[in-house]
Amino acid sequence: MVSKEKLFLIASQFKIEGKIAEIYSLGAGFINDTFFVRTYGAQFDYILQRKNRHVFPDIPAMMQNIVDITAHIKTKVDDPLRETLTVVPTKDRKYFYFDGEHYWAMVVYIENSITYDSVESSSIAYCGGVGIGRFQNLLADFDKQLHETIPGFHNICFRFGQWEEALSADRVGRVRHLKREIDAVEVRRKEILRFWQKIESGEIPKRVAHNDTKISNILFDKHTKNPLCVIDLDTVMTSTSLYDFGDAIRSYTNTGKEDDNYLDNVSMDLERFRAFAEGYLSEQKSLNSIELQWLAFSARYITYEQALRFLMDYINGDTYYKIAFPEHNLIRTCAQLHLLESMEEQYDAMCAIILELS
Repeated sequence: MVSKEKLFLIASQFKIEGKIAEIYSLGAGFINDTFFVRTYGAQFDYILQRKNRHVFPDIPAMMQNIVDITAHIKTKVDDPLRETLTVVPTKDRKYFYFDGEHYWAMVVYIENSITYDSVESSSIAYCGGVGIGRFQNLLADFDKQLHETIPGFHNICFRFGQWEEALSADRVGRVRHLKREIDAVEVRRKEILRFWQKIESGEIPKRVAHNDTKISNILFDKHTKNPLCVIDLDTVMTSTSLYDFGDAIRSYTNTGKEDDNYLDNVSMDLERFRAFAEGYLSEQKSLNSIELQWLAFSARYITYEQALRFLMDYINGDTYYKIAFPEHNLIRTCAQLHLLESMEEQYDAMCAIILELS
């Protein structure tokens, strides 16, 4: 809990217009803590965030990534204050403030914007696709070197190394009860590595990717409901655009919950897949033929990776993801594997949709 006095002190370190009227919490997120800074006598209000040093080991480098990509986008859009984030510097011209314990950053609040917490319709999926596709297309000619803010992110070889260690250590004695889940991981290992090798060889090129494309990371215009910009840029790195597509499909098209205990609820909604793909490809014009060929598979890759990570955490004694009850990570694993099976069953149809739309 941060005191009101400390929040005012921290916010005052940034080069803001007007005077601070109030600061209140927007809730503790999974990673960062976010606060709204309301001002008077100024054009703007602001968003203040306390960044998580445990997730992001080099926050100055992360903030430089964000400054560089938002500056690039601002040169290519009609309304730079609404169509990308505006990072607010400190009074000593840094893009973060370190209070001796935590790092803080600030952006301008974009008025008359909304977010969605879930994808309840194909129309929202389509708009989400437009938002992600446009973000990637705006950065297609970005040529600066980005810092790796989370080492090994989406690197399946790195994950498999962790996997072998988890199975070998069997810290809490759960491995013997997990034959079905472990077999589900192992039987797919070869095809997953085949995709990864396409990336490592450069056959699938590396581009700027957001790496966390859930629907709540897109701002929409409050009145038109059209996508405005992509937010929460902490995970932006150089990787493959396909990760963004795959992660969005994993989260947008699931008819159940990520931790659904009733697997009959869980499947991939093909209509939402089509809607997202249509929106995405209407804006993303820089993909080559190999990327388009593997676009549908990226959803299987990311879903597999998430199932693997949930299962590893369960085997390791639930040390990474927050859990609400002892079997939570196992239930998450089973739900992700069931979603993956649904994707596999509909894979030919997914590929046909991509071919049709491209």
